Order: sequence, then structure tokens, then C-alpha cells
Amino acid sequence: MSFEKLLNEGKIEKVEKEKFELKLVQKDIEFAKKGLEIKNYDRLMAIAYEAVLRAGNRLMNFLGYRAIGKEHHKNLFEFLKEIAINQELVNYFDKIRKKRNNFIYRDVECVSKEEALEVIKKVEEFVLEIRTYVQKNRTGKKMEEI
Repeated sequence: MSFEKLLNEGKIEKVEKEKFELKLVQKDIEFAKKGLEIKNYDRLMAIAYEAVLRAGNRLMNFLGYRAIGKEHHKNLFEFLKEIAINQELVNYFDKIRKKRNNFIYRDVECVSKEEALEVIKKVEEFVLEIRTYVQKNRTGKKMEEI
């Protein structure tokens, strides 16, 4: 895995490695699930996306990087495309990033109940994917410690 291109393009920068922690990601996921109860599917999607963004950022920080620039969300996904994790999920959430922008910045409601259920399922898969990646790249830690 080489991040030189992203570094040279000013999309990411090196930072001091940080402890990997996903407690707030889990809170985001639980909060997103509450959107099902009140049928606020667009907001649910936005919060689920924030969980993915937070998990991706925590992974980057664990590896000693962070996304920078005006398009830091987009740059995070470019970084994730360089890592050996489920690329189908990375691409899925990159599309959700664009859809979220329409909801947040253009007041376009566009998420059905079915899609909201799918987003919740996929965010949980994505977080598990990241946990597994970290587990493989960490020595001496048990899964429940991540």
C-alpha cells in the first residue's frame, strides 16, 4: 500500500499515529437506527455516513495519516481505495457521500425506507471490515479491544 501519490497531490498528510477507537462510531450507528423509528430516512443516511467517515478517519489516524483540503471527505475515500478492505463497500459509501451532499446542501430528500435499512446494514459491515483490517495490522490485540 503506497500513499505517495495522495501525499504528493496534497490530499493527505502524515500525522502521529493514534490509538484506534470506535466508541463514537457505535454511538453514531445507534443514533442512525433511531431514524427508522421516526421515519427520517435522509437524516439516518447522513448520520450513518458520518459513522463511516469517522471510522475511516480513525483508520487513517491509526495508520499515521489524515485527509486534508477542501475535499477531505473525497480524499478519505481515495485513501480507502488504496487499502485492502472491501472496495464494494468503499464505493458504496463514496456514492452515499454524494447523495448526502444533496440532502445537506440542497435540501433534496431522496432516501426510501428500504435504502435506509440497507445503509444501516452496510455501515455495520463497513465498520466490521475496518475493525478486521486493524486487527490484521496490529499485534497482540484481541478483537474486543478494538
